[in-house]
Amino acid sequence: MIRTTTLALALLTLGACASSAPAPLLQDPPATPTHAACRSEARNDPAVISLGQQANPLNFGNQNRLAHETRVAELRAYRECLRRNGIMAPGGVEAVRP
Repeated sequence: MIRTTTLALALLTLGACASSAPAPLLQDPPATPTHAACRSEARNDPAVISLGQQANPLNFGNQNRLAHETRVAELRAYRECLRRNGIMAPGGVEAVRP
């Protein structure tokens, strides 16, 4: 009886420590004004805004899918802006994936 209670208490304690929200993405401060302008342009990209309008707060699967697709679209728009302005994108040969 005591073992079962202790086990249940341990599981509840571990469950309380778990977080349902994903860790926020760390944003590096912009290196130049061009980086800041490209980051802003990427946030206002039509594809990113369109994905934001598809959000369904009652559907957890939809939220996860849209969060991933939004990060991908924003990163794509950011890299396109950097390329247009003649700035090399960070990350070397292949982009770092979160």
